[in-house]
Amino acid sequence: MGSQLIQILVLAGVALFLILRLRDVLGTRDGYEKPLDPKPMSTPGPRDRGFEVIDGGTKDRDIADHVDPDSPAAEALLKMKRAEPGFSVSEFAHGARQAYEMILMAYENGELDTLQQFLAPEVYESFSTAVFARADQGLTVDANFIGIRELKIVGAEFDEDTNEGDITLRFVGELTSVVRNPDGEVVEGDATEIKRQKDTWTFSRIMGSESPNWLLVATGG
Repeated sequence: MGSQLIQILVLAGVALFLILRLRDVLGTRDGYEKPLDPKPMSTPGPRDRGFEVIDGGTKDRDIADHVDPDSPAAEALLKMKRAEPGFSVSEFAHGARQAYEMILMAYENGELDTLQQFLAPEVYESFSTAVFARADQGLTVDANFIGIRELKIVGAEFDEDTNEGDITLRFVGELTSVVRNPDGEVVEGDATEIKRQKDTWTFSRIMGSESPNWLLVATGG
């Protein structure tokens, strides 16, 4: 009987010890506590692409990412955005990157239908003349576009009377290009040599118009 009593006292002591330890870890509740509601996961809102203060003046971050905020080009881009609130310089630059590759490769491959979609009439005439001259000589081009090493907006103008916006960019592209004569002999280029091509192109569009297409209106080296 004595040994049983000792065992009961030991077990009671262990239970009391565990209860005290649980209180230290979990704490205690006094009175009624409202159950905690799980907090909903916050969803990030759309990126604010509006205006913000930069260098003490009201500037547009979308413009300042590409040109000097105090330059004439920045002022022209700002006027374009006022004429067409949905216009984004960053999206334009992304589209220009794609257009550069498409136009360059269409020219190399003699794809006049593609060129006509992206070029102003006077620029198309210049490109098509070179394509026809190449074809008359029986020359063919085997070109492979590697990528764009540099793209930079170097100028912009806006005509407030016509709402016409012009944006000039400098491209540095890389490609391989080989020109062959009618016999298939290489007369220019090297298929293993990456050629760096530098171009300065101006794209134009009537801001606020239904057509979203920018046309290449001027080219330079």
